[in-house]
Amino acid sequence: MRIESINRVKTDEILAKNILTNEGQVLLRSGVRLNQLYIDKLKKLGVFYVYIYDDRLDDIGVEDEKLMELKQSAIKSMNGIIKNIHSCNGKEFKKSLYNVENLIDYIIDNADVNSSLYDIQTYDNYTFVHCLDTCIMSTFLGITCKYNQFDIKKLGMAGILHDIGKIEIPIEILNKNGKLTNDEFAEMKKHPTYGVKLLKKIVLIPDSVIKAVGQHHERVDGKGYPCGLVSHQISNFAKIICICDVYDAVSNDRCYRKKFSPNDAYELILAGSGTSFDEDTVENFKNTFSVYPLGCCVRLSDGVEGYVVRQNKGFPDRPVVRVLYDINTHNPVPFYEVNLMKNTNIVITKVAN
Repeated sequence: MRIESINRVKTDEILAKNILTNEGQVLLRSGVRLNQLYIDKLKKLGVFYVYIYDDRLDDIGVEDEKLMELKQSAIKSMNGIIKNIHSCNGKEFKKSLYNVENLIDYIIDNADVNSSLYDIQTYDNYTFVHCLDTCIMSTFLGITCKYNQFDIKKLGMAGILHDIGKIEIPIEILNKNGKLTNDEFAEMKKHPTYGVKLLKKIVLIPDSVIKAVGQHHERVDGKGYPCGLVSHQISNFAKIICICDVYDAVSNDRCYRKKFSPNDAYELILAGSGTSFDEDTVENFKNTFSVYPLGCCVRLSDGVEGYVVRQNKGFPDRPVVRVLYDINTHNPVPFYEVNLMKNTNIVITKVAN
């Protein structure tokens, strides 16, 4: 399958991966043949990319249905998690977290990072989706860091809860379409502290989770908030969640700005190593996540377009690209592959859209 810009999708092409609503419900199921009505509707809903079946790329993995099911259950649990934190109902809160824990367990035992992070969703409820994405990324990064299963579950829990303090922030500040005033930004910067206060009321939540929630906006050079902590004062969980939070945030559209390109989002993390972000954690990030997802169409510096079919571990911006057609005529060609690790004079210049 391939990832295709909605503007490049043709009628009668077949959807290869489910499209979700913000509540985790299936909006369009894989296997549907797309018509113009579906395509126009997806555009209106803000879906910019879809996965399309393509037998020339049939070696790119199909959807992990079990993982998708667990993600949907986790998203649906978010309302219960927030409700029970607000009411300080520890027993019901634990029940609400059950689906999240099942998702983390599955990732530890079965999930492939290259096929786990790139769902196609409508983003009406950005906060829920962002918290889930941060949880999933943090879990994969915890695996790379060789944490044991108990610590990974606590790390994932901190990821899903990292922005819980935002429920105390006025909605007009959270959803403001434009730059925050100094006073509004000062209020926004309190959400880690609000999160700590809320979570301390639930006796079942480990201290390591609460500390990570309170510190996820701290920076190793001391220029973060709310306390201006420096590297050795920041928990390892917080250092991981900090990176995953920033990367996911800039990779998605927000009401006040457009998302970064994949390469720009990745470079933001790498450029912050040693200042904003812990150096060892950035190195683990680099060895865990790739810039361009499998099936993504990219333009190369020699003018050729192709689709990412394999990753080169440790070199996130230099995958293997399969060329399927002539860029000028768009006629199919006998496909061939360009390994950017071997063709060092060629680079990816953009994601084709």
